Amino acid sequence: MTLIKSISGIRGTIGGVPGEGLSPLDVVKFTAAYCTWAKNNQTSEGKLRIVVGRDARISGKMVNALVSGTLMGMGADVINIGLATTPTTEIAVTTENADGGIILTASHNPKQWNALKLLNNKGEFLDDAAGKTVLAIAEKGDFYFAEVDDLGVETVKDYTNYHVQHVLGLDLVDVEAIRAAKFKVAVDAVNSVGGVAVPAMLKALGVSEVVEINCEPHGHFAHTPEPIPENLQETSAIIRDKGVDVGFVVDPDVDRLAIINEDGTMFNEEYTLVAVADYVLSQTPGNTVSNLSSSRALRDITEKHGGTYAPSAVGEVNVTTLMKETGAVIGGEETVELSIRPVIMDAIRWWELVCS
Repeated sequence: MTLIKSISGIRGTIGGVPGEGLSPLDVVKFTAAYCTWAKNNQTSEGKLRIVVGRDARISGKMVNALVSGTLMGMGADVINIGLATTPTTEIAVTTENADGGIILTASHNPKQWNALKLLNNKGEFLDDAAGKTVLAIAEKGDFYFAEVDDLGVETVKDYTNYHVQHVLGLDLVDVEAIRAAKFKVAVDAVNSVGGVAVPAMLKALGVSEVVEINCEPHGHFAHTPEPIPENLQETSAIIRDKGVDVGFVVDPDVDRLAIINEDGTMFNEEYTLVAVADYVLSQTPGNTVSNLSSSRALRDITEKHGGTYAPSAVGEVNVTTLMKETGAVIGGEETVELSIRPVIMDAIRWWELVCS
């Protein structure tokens, strides 16, 4: 059993002795600690409001019930958006004017893992100070549950279609051009929430044919969920044999992306953000940000369009913070494992950009 406590959230393997794995008691403790932090930092009027979304992991329903119940027990109202990608949950926080959000996902980790990823009222991951405060509250058990008349209530909403419609309204998305191209696109969603969100997005964008690979969201991952070449050999062969124009592979919560070319080869990860940025900057010139592990190609493409590039520390919260400071129009976080997490201001996420 494993339990890892960090400023960005709590992740661990399901079950085991409390404190050694992500047991139900640990889920309740850290949810209560986060809710206490959110209350102490609340700027809205009335009851605290927290969005909860999850990927399709086997443990997802169980963890969701524990988290939502704990939040209501702390006196917070819950907007439960059920199966939702990490970007969709982030968007829901700002759209609902909520005080925060919890994403139930262990990202690219195997099926025995789950996690609580913690968001502030801007739909962003907690910064270092906030994360340390949550951990300190949990360590002390310094939280107070609501009395019966002050319990929170749960509202269930589906935000996937909202996110899709938001994408269709973006100036950079040309649905008619996509429809006219008559693309045939493959999607490998590793049996998680991407199997709901990504095909819906592609179809709404006018893709002529969507080839769905491992899109049933039951949580029994068809292959190791990290979207790196060694885990995608079968997927690459399917894409090559099906005669598609391009293939997209996502991790269980759809914040990581690998692109496979029509011949089954991998699209180099260093060029994913660069290719997207080249298009975005050609339409909306400005500055860019990526983490320090990225190549200098983004700098070159930014300067070509008259902007300024700035490197950030590794971590999405560091990228978004520096984007705000520099007024960047697009930023991203590349990794060495052939995946990418593009981030753009105003809740425009990677799949909105790639499909544009």
